[in-house]
Amino acid sequence: MASSIDDVLAQIRFDERGLVPAIVQDAATGQVRMLGYANAEAIERTLATGLVHFWSRSRERLWMKGETSGHILELVELRPDCDGDALLIRVRPRGPTCHLGRESCFDSEPLARGSVPQPATVQVIEDVASVIAARRREPRAGSYTSYLFQEGIDKIAKKIGEESAEVIIAAKNADASALANEAADLLYHLVVLLEAAGVDRTQVWSVLRERRGRTQPDQGSVSS
Repeated sequence: MASSIDDVLAQIRFDERGLVPAIVQDAATGQVRMLGYANAEAIERTLATGLVHFWSRSRERLWMKGETSGHILELVELRPDCDGDALLIRVRPRGPTCHLGRESCFDSEPLARGSVPQPATVQVIEDVASVIAARRREPRAGSYTSYLFQEGIDKIAKKIGEESAEVIIAAKNADASALANEAADLLYHLVVLLEAAGVDRTQVWSVLRERRGRTQPDQGSVSS
Protein backbone atom coordinates (compact mmCIF):
# COMPACT_ATOMS: atom_id res chain seq x y z
CA MET A 1 0.00 0.00 0.00
CA ALA A 2 1.24 3.48 -0.82
CA SER A 3 2.70 5.26 2.20
CA SER A 4 2.31 8.86 1.05
CA ILE A 5 0.33 11.08 -1.29
CA ASP A 6 3.36 11.30 -3.59
CA ASP A 7 3.43 7.50 -3.80
CA VAL A 8 -0.26 7.45 -4.70
CA LEU A 9 0.06 10.12 -7.39
CA ALA A 10 3.08 8.36 -8.89
CA GLN A 11 0.89 5.34 -9.68
CA ILE A 12 -1.73 7.36 -11.58
CA ARG A 13 -1.42 8.22 -15.28
CA PHE A 14 -3.12 11.58 -15.75
CA ASP A 15 -4.13 12.61 -19.28
CA GLU A 16 -2.82 15.67 -21.14
CA ARG A 17 -5.22 17.87 -19.14
CA GLY A 18 -3.94 16.48 -15.86
CA LEU A 19 -7.14 14.52 -15.25
CA VAL A 20 -8.08 10.91 -14.59
CA PRO A 21 -11.61 9.42 -14.78
CA ALA A 22 -12.89 8.10 -11.47
CA ILE A 23 -15.70 5.57 -11.08
CA VAL A 24 -17.45 5.88 -7.71
CA GLN A 25 -18.83 2.67 -6.22
CA ASP A 26 -20.81 2.06 -3.04
CA ALA A 27 -18.47 -0.13 -0.99
CA ALA A 28 -21.35 -1.86 0.78
CA THR A 29 -23.53 -2.77 -2.19
CA GLY A 30 -21.28 -2.59 -5.25
CA GLN A 31 -23.65 -0.08 -6.87
CA VAL A 32 -21.94 2.29 -9.29
CA ARG A 33 -22.84 5.79 -8.11
CA MET A 34 -21.25 8.19 -10.58
CA LEU A 35 -18.34 9.00 -12.87
CA GLY A 36 -16.21 12.03 -12.17
CA TYR A 37 -12.78 13.41 -13.02
CA ALA A 38 -9.96 14.12 -10.62
CA ASN A 39 -6.67 15.92 -10.85
CA ALA A 40 -3.75 15.66 -8.46
CA GLU A 41 -5.18 18.34 -6.17
CA ALA A 42 -8.55 16.57 -5.96
CA ILE A 43 -6.85 13.32 -5.00
CA GLU A 44 -4.73 15.10 -2.40
CA ARG A 45 -7.85 16.67 -0.85
CA THR A 46 -9.66 13.33 -0.94
CA LEU A 47 -6.86 11.58 0.92
CA ALA A 48 -6.36 14.44 3.37
CA THR A 49 -10.04 14.83 4.31
CA GLY A 50 -11.49 11.37 3.71
CA LEU A 51 -14.20 13.01 1.58
CA VAL A 52 -14.21 12.56 -2.19
CA HIS A 53 -13.23 15.59 -4.26
CA PHE A 54 -13.26 16.07 -8.03
CA TRP A 55 -12.19 18.56 -10.66
CA SER A 56 -15.10 20.18 -12.49
CA ARG A 57 -14.30 20.39 -16.20
CA SER A 58 -17.18 22.78 -16.87
CA ARG A 59 -16.49 25.16 -13.97
CA GLU A 60 -12.75 24.57 -13.98
CA ARG A 61 -12.45 24.33 -10.24
CA LEU A 62 -11.98 21.84 -7.44
CA TRP A 63 -15.20 20.66 -5.77
CA MET A 64 -16.24 18.26 -3.04
CA LYS A 65 -19.17 15.98 -3.70
CA GLY A 66 -21.97 17.09 -1.37
CA GLU A 67 -20.53 20.54 -0.66
CA THR A 68 -23.96 22.11 -1.24
CA SER A 69 -26.37 19.18 -0.81
CA GLY A 70 -24.66 17.56 2.16
CA HIS A 71 -24.70 14.22 0.32
CA ILE A 72 -21.02 13.54 0.81
CA LEU A 73 -19.01 10.50 -0.25
CA GLU A 74 -16.81 9.10 2.52
CA LEU A 75 -13.69 7.43 1.18
CA VAL A 76 -13.28 3.70 1.80
CA GLU A 77 -10.51 3.01 -0.69
CA LEU A 78 -9.02 4.32 -3.89
CA ARG A 79 -7.39 2.05 -6.44
CA PRO A 80 -6.11 2.39 -10.03
CA ASP A 81 -6.93 0.08 -12.89
CA CYS A 82 -4.27 -2.13 -14.44
CA ASP A 83 -2.93 0.72 -16.60
CA GLY A 84 -3.18 3.39 -13.93
CA ASP A 85 -5.25 5.65 -16.19
CA ALA A 86 -8.59 5.21 -14.41
CA LEU A 87 -9.59 5.07 -10.75
CA LEU A 88 -12.11 3.09 -8.75
CA ILE A 89 -13.17 5.02 -5.65
CA ARG A 90 -15.14 2.89 -3.19
CA VAL A 91 -17.18 4.99 -0.81
CA ARG A 92 -19.78 5.15 1.91
CA PRO A 93 -22.41 7.48 0.43
CA ARG A 94 -24.37 9.77 2.72
CA GLY A 95 -27.60 10.26 0.82
CA PRO A 96 -28.33 10.20 -2.91
CA THR A 97 -25.43 10.82 -5.28
CA CYS A 98 -27.18 12.05 -8.43
CA HIS A 99 -28.04 15.76 -8.69
CA LEU A 100 -31.58 14.66 -9.59
CA GLY A 101 -32.00 13.16 -6.14
CA ARG A 102 -31.46 9.56 -7.22
CA GLU A 103 -29.13 7.16 -5.46
CA SER A 104 -27.04 6.73 -8.59
CA CYS A 105 -26.39 8.74 -11.73
CA PHE A 106 -27.01 5.45 -13.58
CA ASP A 107 -30.57 4.90 -12.35
CA SER A 108 -32.14 5.75 -15.71
CA GLU A 109 -33.71 3.08 -17.93
CA PRO A 110 -31.28 1.07 -20.08
CA LEU A 111 -30.81 2.25 -23.66
CA ALA A 112 -30.54 -1.36 -24.78
CA ARG A 113 -30.60 -4.87 -23.39
CA GLY A 114 -28.79 -8.00 -24.46
CA SER A 115 -30.23 -11.48 -24.73
CA VAL A 116 -28.75 -12.59 -21.40
CA PRO A 117 -31.17 -12.07 -18.49
CA GLN A 118 -30.02 -9.81 -15.69
CA PRO A 119 -28.86 -11.90 -12.75
CA ALA A 120 -30.24 -11.24 -9.31
CA THR A 121 -27.62 -10.02 -6.82
CA VAL A 122 -27.43 -9.18 -3.14
CA GLN A 123 -28.18 -5.57 -4.13
CA VAL A 124 -31.84 -6.59 -3.90
CA ILE A 125 -31.42 -6.86 -0.12
CA GLU A 126 -30.43 -3.19 0.00
CA ASP A 127 -33.36 -2.32 -2.26
CA VAL A 128 -35.81 -4.19 -0.03
CA ALA A 129 -34.22 -2.69 3.09
CA SER A 130 -34.74 0.83 1.70
CA VAL A 131 -38.46 0.13 1.23
CA ILE A 132 -38.68 -1.40 4.71
CA ALA A 133 -37.06 1.69 6.25
CA ALA A 134 -39.49 3.91 4.34
CA ARG A 135 -42.47 1.95 5.71
CA ARG A 136 -41.20 2.46 9.24
CA ARG A 137 -40.79 6.21 8.73
CA GLU A 138 -44.05 6.62 6.83
CA PRO A 139 -46.54 3.81 7.57
CA ARG A 140 -48.82 2.91 4.69
CA ALA A 141 -52.34 1.52 5.02
CA GLY A 142 -52.56 -2.08 3.86
CA SER A 143 -48.78 -2.56 3.99
CA TYR A 144 -47.69 -5.82 5.62
CA THR A 145 -44.38 -4.22 6.57
CA SER A 146 -46.14 -1.30 8.27
CA TYR A 147 -48.33 -3.83 10.09
CA LEU A 148 -45.28 -5.65 11.43
CA PHE A 149 -43.77 -2.40 12.74
CA GLN A 150 -47.09 -1.58 14.40
CA GLU A 151 -47.19 -4.98 16.12
CA GLY A 152 -43.61 -4.65 17.34
CA ILE A 153 -40.56 -6.82 17.88
CA ASP A 154 -42.42 -9.72 19.54
CA LYS A 155 -44.57 -10.24 16.43
CA ILE A 156 -41.59 -9.87 14.08
CA ALA A 157 -39.52 -12.32 16.14
CA LYS A 158 -42.38 -14.82 16.10
CA LYS A 159 -42.50 -14.60 12.31
CA ILE A 160 -38.76 -15.22 12.13
CA GLY A 161 -39.24 -18.38 14.19
CA GLU A 162 -42.00 -19.55 11.85
CA GLU A 163 -40.00 -18.79 8.72
CA SER A 164 -36.90 -20.51 10.14
CA ALA A 165 -38.93 -23.66 10.65
CA GLU A 166 -40.24 -23.43 7.08
CA VAL A 167 -36.67 -23.11 5.78
CA ILE A 168 -35.65 -26.25 7.66
CA ILE A 169 -38.64 -28.21 6.38
CA ALA A 170 -38.01 -27.16 2.76
CA ALA A 171 -34.35 -28.15 3.06
CA LYS A 172 -35.16 -31.57 4.56
CA ASN A 173 -37.72 -32.13 1.79
CA ALA A 174 -35.03 -31.33 -0.81
CA ASP A 175 -37.44 -28.85 -2.41
CA ALA A 176 -35.17 -26.25 -4.02
CA SER A 177 -37.99 -23.93 -5.10
CA ALA A 178 -39.66 -23.98 -1.69
CA LEU A 179 -36.31 -23.47 0.03
CA ALA A 180 -35.55 -20.40 -2.10
CA ASN A 181 -38.98 -18.94 -1.29
CA GLU A 182 -38.77 -19.65 2.43
CA ALA A 183 -35.22 -18.33 2.62
CA ALA A 184 -36.38 -15.09 0.96
CA ASP A 185 -39.19 -14.81 3.54
CA LEU A 186 -36.69 -15.34 6.35
CA LEU A 187 -34.28 -12.72 5.02
CA TYR A 188 -37.11 -10.21 4.62
CA HIS A 189 -38.32 -10.67 8.20
CA LEU A 190 -34.75 -10.50 9.50
CA VAL A 191 -34.23 -7.13 7.79
CA VAL A 192 -37.53 -5.93 9.28
CA LEU A 193 -36.33 -7.00 12.73
CA LEU A 194 -33.02 -5.17 12.34
CA GLU A 195 -34.89 -2.01 11.30
CA ALA A 196 -37.36 -2.32 14.19
CA ALA A 197 -34.52 -2.84 16.67
CA GLY A 198 -32.59 0.15 15.34
CA VAL A 199 -29.63 -1.96 14.24
CA ASP A 200 -27.82 -0.72 11.15
CA ARG A 201 -27.61 -3.75 8.83
CA THR A 202 -24.09 -2.71 7.84
CA GLN A 203 -23.09 -3.82 11.34
CA VAL A 204 -24.06 -7.33 10.30
CA TRP A 205 -22.07 -7.09 7.08
CA SER A 206 -19.10 -5.81 9.10
CA VAL A 207 -19.27 -8.79 11.44
CA LEU A 208 -19.36 -11.17 8.48
CA ARG A 209 -16.42 -9.40 6.85
CA GLU A 210 -14.45 -9.59 10.10
CA ARG A 211 -15.15 -13.30 10.44
CA ARG A 212 -14.36 -14.04 6.81
CA GLY A 213 -11.05 -15.79 6.36
CA ARG A 214 -10.57 -16.98 9.91
CA THR A 215 -8.52 -20.15 9.87
CA GLN A 216 -9.95 -21.34 13.19
CA PRO A 217 -13.67 -20.45 13.22
CA ASP A 218 -15.29 -20.03 16.60
CA GLN A 219 -18.51 -21.87 17.33
CA GLY A 220 -21.40 -19.88 15.91
CA SER A 221 -19.22 -17.81 13.60
CA VAL A 222 -18.86 -17.85 9.83
CA SER A 223 -15.56 -18.53 8.14
CA SER A 224 -14.42 -19.28 4.65
